[in-house]
Amino acid sequence: MAKRSHNEVQESLRELTRIFRPKDPRKFVKDYIRKYRITGGYEEELTMLVERELTKLNTPAS
Repeated sequence: MAKRSHNEVQESLRELTRIFRPKDPRKFVKDYIRKYRITGGYEEELTMLVERELTKLNTPAS
């Protein structure tokens, strides 16, 4: 069950990143964790996820 909810958090965060395109991924993740009451310990992993998603969005499709 925990694995499934973790994947749901990641997918939700990817979607929000595509919508909002945050300038500061770390602050965006901190706000997300606070707002949705995510268990601590995932902040670094989720920040990297947001940074990767932003990189994908900024890379032109070939």
